[in-house]
Amino acid sequence: MAAASSRWAEALHAWAIPREILAKAPESPWGFPPELFAAPEVPASTPSRKRALGALPPGGSVLDVGVGAGAASLGLVPPAARLVGVDESADMLVRFTAASARLGVAVRTVRTRWPEAAGEAGRADVVVCHHVLYNVADLVPFVRALTSSARRRVVVELTAEHPQSALSPLWLHFHGLERPTGPSADDAVEVLEEVGIQPDVERFTGSSRLAEVDRRDLVAFARRRLCLPSDRDPEVDSLLPVNAAFPGRELVCLWWSPPRA
Repeated sequence: MAAASSRWAEALHAWAIPREILAKAPESPWGFPPELFAAPEVPASTPSRKRALGALPPGGSVLDVGVGAGAASLGLVPPAARLVGVDESADMLVRFTAASARLGVAVRTVRTRWPEAAGEAGRADVVVCHHVLYNVADLVPFVRALTSSARRRVVVELTAEHPQSALSPLWLHFHGLERPTGPSADDAVEVLEEVGIQPDVERFTGSSRLAEVDRRDLVAFARRRLCLPSDRDPEVDSLLPVNAAFPGRELVCLWWSPPRA
């Protein structure tokens, strides 16, 4: 039987968009619009936040890998007094920095991929990584770098199922394309266990953010993912589930402590 890490990579590669569809896309289907992923003004009291707070000392530090606009780490201020954000998007890092300034917390950003960013990012009391794992085919070096960068705890959050699964019926409708069903959070746990990490696992239902999101932005995001032109927005809107991006969906918190030196 193939190793869990190999099965994970193969399952993610199966989500690749066929070349003939990608070649006709009027704009890139990749990336995440910052307006859809801003940190909420009042952080939700989720297991992920609680587990991070439980390991943070007063004035502690947080390393946020795949920081985006800061939803995972800004909600930890206080007690966190120092944040480091790693992301490939300059726009996201600008938004993260601005939000950090409003909270009066010291911040440093690193614009590059993880785990390549690990050396520059340095170590922190707590490392958080929310909704990134499904973008990482080579998961073993990624999670090992998360572990080695944490003094006290690593907290990872992801959806129970692949986040693009909500668009699978639309792929079938517009392109006649059957999409994969995996990988899942359970598969991620198997990869962690394969490299000697025994995470605690907590499942919970995420709170909906639909009231904060303009439906037009959500439709445009889905349409770009589907490699369609903007004149298909009305049809996408009619088929897109109301809760396609921010439903009360099943989320999973994985958390573990690094080995003691």
